[in-house]
Amino acid sequence: MTMVRYEPWTLVSRLQRQLDRALGEVANGATVSWIPHVDVREEDERFVVVADLPGVENKDIEITAEKGVLTIKGERRSEQKSSKDGYESFERATGTFLRRFTLPESVDAEAIKATHVNGVLELSIPKRPTAQPRRISVQAA
Repeated sequence: MTMVRYEPWTLVSRLQRQLDRALGEVANGATVSWIPHVDVREEDERFVVVADLPGVENKDIEITAEKGVLTIKGERRSEQKSSKDGYESFERATGTFLRRFTLPESVDAEAIKATHVNGVLELSIPKRPTAQPRRISVQAA
């Protein structure tokens, strides 16, 4: 008898991905083909956004910060290969992607930096220094 491990969350994740693909978001009139996985963390001096974009070239990534919204969009192009063996199976999604995040008011949107190494996009979003209350001395008239 073969033992099969039952993982219900795998099925839920697969359903979520299929719904995301079927419904898609609209980006400039084009349906989004896939949604990259993203991690967001807050550090003392900055926010860090890390997105998995394997197979996406730098020229195909567009990042904007406008009116308090950070937008990451782009495209992963498909490879054109012909198989003469008769069998092909494709699981990697290709096409356009889009992710949007609301930026807190405390960030310095003009100083956002992006790096893309080995299929991982990392955005460093620095925080503005917080204004400290200023004590005003009262003078005798």
